[in-house]
Amino acid sequence: MTASSSTARSSKTFLVCHGAWSAGWAWKKMHPLMQAAGHRLVTPSYTGLGERAHLAHQGLDLEAHIQDMLSVISYEDLRDIVLVGHSYGGMVATGVADRVRERIAQMIYIDAFVPRDGQSLFDLNELAIETMRELASDGDGWRIPPMPTPPDTSPADVEWLTARRVDMPIKCFEQKLKLQHGETNLPRSYVYATRTTQADTFGQFARRIKNEAGWRYFEIDASHSPNVTAPETLMALLMEIVS
Repeated sequence: MTASSSTARSSKTFLVCHGAWSAGWAWKKMHPLMQAAGHRLVTPSYTGLGERAHLAHQGLDLEAHIQDMLSVISYEDLRDIVLVGHSYGGMVATGVADRVRERIAQMIYIDAFVPRDGQSLFDLNELAIETMRELASDGDGWRIPPMPTPPDTSPADVEWLTARRVDMPIKCFEQKLKLQHGETNLPRSYVYATRTTQADTFGQFARRIKNEAGWRYFEIDASHSPNVTAPETLMALLMEIVS
């Protein structure tokens, strides 16, 4: 076997379901790392966010973002996918995997929500509901402004993020996920970012997954968005997970 065919065989396609207020652009630091390792990183932006912010409207919900990702998979003809869900993207990724599980090789949740059938993000983050509803009502009733960036984010990155993060439609957090095929049996890994805030929103999933069959559990010494604050560390961990 030649080196090129060996690389082709081990080359993987990572498809990222990004977090709230964010978009594909936030994975900028990961592209050269993935390319250097011989992998393909696909980072689409959901409708209403990032370069598609001009398409934001009151009716946007979780289902719309699931459909965004399903369309990318279909039009790009992606197969054998390593499906990555970060933060809110865990809601999206769970829905995507439910619809096209034959296209997914494995799932990696990075400090992400892991919903069960019939759960919304608000169901999984009840402490934040009141604040987020108030923030939305202070505006036009449906846009939630971005949450603060983690304190260990560099000033340059804070500037980069602040210029690009946009409001999130509240229905994305309110809509309950409807699974068509029940709990998945795809190989799944959970990456818990250990530099938590006081709320520790994702600790509940770390605890749950350690005691649930079908999961591999990992930790990363980083705050909530390691794709921004610790890209090399995240890259090394992703390579360990998929090797």
